[in-house]
Amino acid sequence: MNCQFNTRIMDLFNIRLPIVAGGMQWLSTADYVGAAARSGIMGFITAGSYPDLEDLRTAIRRCREIAEGKPFGVNVSMLPKLVEGETTDAIFDLIIEEGVAFVETAGRNPEKYLPKLQGEGIKVVHKVPTVRLARKAQQIGVDAVTLVGAECGGHPGMDLVGTFVQAAVAARDISIPLIVGGGVGTGAHLIAALALGADGVIIGTRFLVAEEIWAHRTFKERLVQATETDTTLMLHTVRNTLRALRNKTTEIVQQLERENAENMDISILMPYISGKVGRNAYETGDTSLGALATGQAVAFADKIEPLADIVKRLEEEACRSMERLDSLTGHDPAK
Repeated sequence: MNCQFNTRIMDLFNIRLPIVAGGMQWLSTADYVGAAARSGIMGFITAGSYPDLEDLRTAIRRCREIAEGKPFGVNVSMLPKLVEGETTDAIFDLIIEEGVAFVETAGRNPEKYLPKLQGEGIKVVHKVPTVRLARKAQQIGVDAVTLVGAECGGHPGMDLVGTFVQAAVAARDISIPLIVGGGVGTGAHLIAALALGADGVIIGTRFLVAEEIWAHRTFKERLVQATETDTTLMLHTVRNTLRALRNKTTEIVQQLERENAENMDISILMPYISGKVGRNAYETGDTSLGALATGQAVAFADKIEPLADIVKRLEEEACRSMERLDSLTGHDPAK
């Protein structure tokens, strides 16, 4: 089954399908991103997964080999405010040195870095959780914007507006290429996003069960068993809302937030939500602890298989959805 797509995101990235595998902390490694590239979609190595910059350089070079000439990028997630010891400038310098053509930014406003990056011909895609911030990203001159709704794993922002609504609102006045995500887990979602006015979709949770994700198989098996109700929200009291897999950690954190709602100190939560705790879950398969970013699209993560097979299934689902629409409108695609 084969159907043709032609969107601005495909043109921007020079990819076969309008699908982006967004950067996932600790998990978006060279193996995974290289597999995404070979599958005809866009992927981003997460710079934050490599505290040592030379390890990041090695990952980029390895990914280039695995990708076999296909495009890929690097995700740079910045803290809301610049802090002492942050290596963002050095990361961007390394990206330029290594000739990476695409950057996905998240967190604070990337405006100060655009002249340096775009001056080297690098395309910058900024990821945001609200339409207001999407408009701001367009205003400062990024090349494309990714907008994620409340269903997404990780940080959906404070407003918690669903993807279906956000995509349609953004499409009215975002003129640069628009990627939408949050709850995207099937080819039908891709068609719906395109119908709403987006140029492509971003997928994270659905790809967590890919064989190229290095996390423990037991972790993936837990996701295969999960349903759309097996995620929950926390960290709203520190204005950094997180959607994660329900477990002991989410229960503890939510209880602490209830008890300290008026004066929450994030230091109280750090022993439970630190990246080290989450990484341990990926390493051991023990999903009872850790703030494990997971979106509601976990409902569609039904099988552990190579990423290429997941992408193939998404493409087939999208084509079937197009055929269904054609049948409803009486359109004959052969004419």
